[in-house]
Amino acid sequence: MNALNRAGRRKLALGAIAAAIMMGCATPKEQVVLRQIKDVVVDGSSDPKLKAKAVLYNPNPQRGRLRKINVDIFVNDKKAGVINHKVKIAIPANGEFTVPLQVDLNIKELGFFDTLLGVLGGKKFAIRYEGHIKGSYRGLPLRVPVKYKDEVRVRL
Repeated sequence: MNALNRAGRRKLALGAIAAAIMMGCATPKEQVVLRQIKDVVVDGSSDPKLKAKAVLYNPNPQRGRLRKINVDIFVNDKKAGVINHKVKIAIPANGEFTVPLQVDLNIKELGFFDTLLGVLGGKKFAIRYEGHIKGSYRGLPLRVPVKYKDEVRVRL
């Protein structure tokens, strides 16, 4: 019976080692990175929105899938809105991909009069994006940090 327990323990140990090796191979070797945020457009209508495209890059030879965007938008260091969307976007292997961003801007928080004067005067606004984008990579969770600053000139 002692020999049977020893054989069982060996199988269990080998199984644990094999599982650890497979888990190590399943995680991406390099982090998916945010390269830039482009095509930023601020719609100054009665329901103001900020629209943009986040360009990300996957340096890994395996594909993945994006599931959720959770990013805070700051305009001139004041929180102007939150992007909290569930998405289904394929992450290509060894390539760039684009994620659409859209948020309703909170003009009350920014100060309506200051914002209106800035828009009419063609003032530049400092826009900051902070948060993360979640996805999966071979069934394992993947989290891409988002921390990006830009200046945008808004005109009606």
